[in-house]
Amino acid sequence: MLLSRPPSDAHIAGEQHAADAHLSSALPLHESDGDAVSPASIDRLMHAFMGRLTSSISPSSLALAYIDWASHLAQAPGKWGQLAEKAMRKTGRLQLYAARASVGKATERCIEPLPHDRRFNDPAWQRWPYNVIHQSFLLHQQWWHNATTGIGGVSPHHQNMVSFVSRQLLDMMSPVNFIATNPEVLETTIEEGGQNFVRGAATLLEDWERAVGGKPPAGTEAFQPGKQLAVTRGQVVYRNRLMELIQYTPATPEVLAEPILIVPAWIMKYYVLDLSPANSLVKYLVERGHTVFMISWHNPTAKDRDMGMDDYLHSGVLEALNAVQTIVPERPVNAVGYCLGGTLVSIMAAYFAQREDSRLNSMTLFAAQTDFTEAGELRLFIDDSQLNFLDDIMWDQGYLDNRQMAGAFQLLRSHDLIWSRIINQYLMGRPAPMNDLMAWNADATRMPYRMQSEYLRSLFLNNDLYAGRYKVRGRPVALSDIDLPIFVVATESDHVAPWRSVYKINVIVDADLTFLLTNGGHNAGIVSEPGHEGRHFRVSRWLHGDKYVDPDRWFLGTPAVEGSWWPVWADWLASNSEGWVAPPAMGAADKGYPPLGPAPGSYVLER
Repeated sequence: MLLSRPPSDAHIAGEQHAADAHLSSALPLHESDGDAVSPASIDRLMHAFMGRLTSSISPSSLALAYIDWASHLAQAPGKWGQLAEKAMRKTGRLQLYAARASVGKATERCIEPLPHDRRFNDPAWQRWPYNVIHQSFLLHQQWWHNATTGIGGVSPHHQNMVSFVSRQLLDMMSPVNFIATNPEVLETTIEEGGQNFVRGAATLLEDWERAVGGKPPAGTEAFQPGKQLAVTRGQVVYRNRLMELIQYTPATPEVLAEPILIVPAWIMKYYVLDLSPANSLVKYLVERGHTVFMISWHNPTAKDRDMGMDDYLHSGVLEALNAVQTIVPERPVNAVGYCLGGTLVSIMAAYFAQREDSRLNSMTLFAAQTDFTEAGELRLFIDDSQLNFLDDIMWDQGYLDNRQMAGAFQLLRSHDLIWSRIINQYLMGRPAPMNDLMAWNADATRMPYRMQSEYLRSLFLNNDLYAGRYKVRGRPVALSDIDLPIFVVATESDHVAPWRSVYKINVIVDADLTFLLTNGGHNAGIVSEPGHEGRHFRVSRWLHGDKYVDPDRWFLGTPAVEGSWWPVWADWLASNSEGWVAPPAMGAADKGYPPLGPAPGSYVLER
């Protein structure tokens, strides 16, 4: 098979200059009006200082949302009456329930928790007075949801923000979070004579010391990359300032002809796909006869503040692709992207389609969005006010710190990631044992200022990629041009890339597309090795010209299959291969890609 050659260096340089001019116009400028310190710089420094106190959330954005909600509520007497009627009705129901429950009579509960709310599942919550306490809380929570939604004239973004913040405030006041109103904590305290508080205090002190000292959580010492994790054999075969490229050692006498290039998100360390040997996707692929390459991203510092999306595409994915096709010549590549890496792979595939470049054999996306209009509650943190505030924080630091990102992600699942952790570790004295996925999750990375600003504005806020406005080397690219076999994996409980958002690639791409929805979240759903208990998935295939099916109808009409989705994807890769060949050499020293050292390399160890 003859493959298109990459453009010449001179041609790239000309296009790169135009692209840089376009990209820089989207970023805030470092203003200077002749003064030693410009007024704009003072403003930005103040915002950066405020951001350290507000977990990077813009007070102005939040204030605008509440003003919008409050001003429209003030002009809605009908809504007042509805809320008053609901309050009286709920009060009456609660009083009747409390009266019957106080004398031990069986009575139907006033309200059931939402399906995902497991806080009150323990039988202790059904005894007096805790049954009345938790029912009162749930009724208040429902009333406030009604009070913050369904008000005419409030923008959807502001309504969602007010509802979300109100829910977070209510969750802080949940009876689960207080010793006196949590029967599980009280029972444990009586049974253990208060030793749970002793253990909890010791855990709290250790966690505080580690947080202040910038150390990872306790237990991560037993899960180190290159020792217990990321131990699949391989070699770093290329390195530049942005990434290392790892080639994994073949494990079979013959391999499938087309190599795999995996592009992980740079918000995470790559080894989520090469965790312990028992749940390593890389190991699984190698043992199935695939030649696997993986990008390991550099962890940016303030010196990398000007690295942008264009750098991640050209110095990252395209240079890695050139290396792969030099080591495995004349073979198209199966490109795989995870999260942000999947969005970048989509950009690359659209760019290649525009140029009629045939270097890709297929495209696989793991929990990756191409349309950002339904990106879930993460969009609550994305508007012009919030991004201006965040820009100023990153302008001061040169990057977005992993701790600043972690706060936003934890708020999306505060039940599981904040309050239940506090209760179990500090009140019950039962810290969760560390595992490989938890250790990896604590090993986060930073995001360079320019890239994060471009990504949030161009993709998240303006949705330029899906709308056909996103430019590569000065020219807009269109996802609709992609004509490759595509495999898309989404996860049911994903709060970062909600599955209905991922599903929307069906609307714009008219190609041979397989869509698979697995249970689990953004990370746990992808790390779904065969034999993992409780796993199931749904999968369908659409061919060129097939009619669109909306996501809800597709979900209801597609049966769940028990087990891991990995074998389904591996079989799909094999079905798109030309067959088996001898394994390639490790690197290509005579062509400028010598082995530089064993996997996992050095970039993954950067803190």
